[in-house]
Amino acid sequence: MRAAFLVALAFGFIQSLSAQELSPRAYLITPDHSNAVTLTWSFYDGAVNFNGVYPYSGTDGVYHVPVFSYYHAFSFFGRSANVAASLPYGVGNFEGNSNRTHQSIYRSGLLDLTARLSVNLYGGKAMPVQEFARWKQKRLLGASLKIVAPTGQYDSDALINWGINRWAFKPELGYSERWGHWILDSYVGAWLYTVNPAFGYGLPAPEPQMESPIGTVEIHLSYDFPKFGLWASLDGNTWWGGENSFPNKPVPSSKQLSSRLGGTLSVPFTRHQSVKIAYSDGVYVRFGGNYQSVQVAWQYSWIGKRW
Repeated sequence: MRAAFLVALAFGFIQSLSAQELSPRAYLITPDHSNAVTLTWSFYDGAVNFNGVYPYSGTDGVYHVPVFSYYHAFSFFGRSANVAASLPYGVGNFEGNSNRTHQSIYRSGLLDLTARLSVNLYGGKAMPVQEFARWKQKRLLGASLKIVAPTGQYDSDALINWGINRWAFKPELGYSERWGHWILDSYVGAWLYTVNPAFGYGLPAPEPQMESPIGTVEIHLSYDFPKFGLWASLDGNTWWGGENSFPNKPVPSSKQLSSRLGGTLSVPFTRHQSVKIAYSDGVYVRFGGNYQSVQVAWQYSWIGKRW
C-alpha cells in the first residue's frame, strides 16, 4: 500500500511557462484525500519572448523561479478528481540590443497564480487508499481546466514583466495507458486569453493587447523501476498560434510554432517524500521556447481526512 501511494503521489507539480510546459503523468489518479505540497526550483537560460512586438536582437534571460504548490485529490460523482494550485516567484537578469544599444535589467517579483482542476472520465473511479493499493492502471481518459489569474507583478510601462495582466484558461484532454512498467501519456489542449487592457511600453498611452488561442500537444513515455521505487520519462511537446494584436494592428511575426524535448526523473526517498529532476530544451523554434530549463522539486505527500 505504501509503495502504491508513493508511486501515485510522486507526480510533482512543476510549474513552467504557458504553452511550453512539460508535465509527465499529469492524468494518473491518486487515492481519495491524497495531499501533497511541492517546492520547485526552476532555472531558465535562453531567449526572451517579446511577443514579436519589439525589434530587439540578442535577447537573453537567466532567471530562477521557485514555486510553492498544493495538491488535493477527491471524489467527483464517483470519479477520481484533483485540484492543484501554485504560486511562483521570479528572479532574473535580462539583456538585449536595440538600435545598436545594449540594455540590461534585473527583475524580481511574483508570477501569476495558477490553479488546475482535473477529473477522470474513464478508467479511474475514486478509491480509498486500501482499494487503490490493489488497483492496476490500464487505460485512463481525463479532462482538466487550468486557470491563470492576473496576480503577478506587472507595469504597463515596463517591457519585462513577470505577470501577463490578463486571465488565461487551458482546457485539455489527457490520455494515459500502461503496459507493464511502461506508461504512454498524451494531451491535447488550448490556451485561451482575455484582453490585457494596459499594454503600454513604448506607446503614448496603454492600449488593449489581444492574443489568439495557442494549440498544444504533449507526449510522454515513462518507465517504472519497481525495485527502486522510481520512474523516468522522455517528454516532448509542440505548440502553435498565439498571434498578438492591438486595435487595428495585428502582429503576424508574433505567431508561434515551436517544440521542446526533455526528460524527467522522480525518486521517492522516504515514506512521504520524493524528489523530481527535469531538463528540457527547444528542438524546433520558430518563435518562443528557445531556452534551456532545469527543474528540481521536493514533494511531501500524505493521506488526509475528508473535507
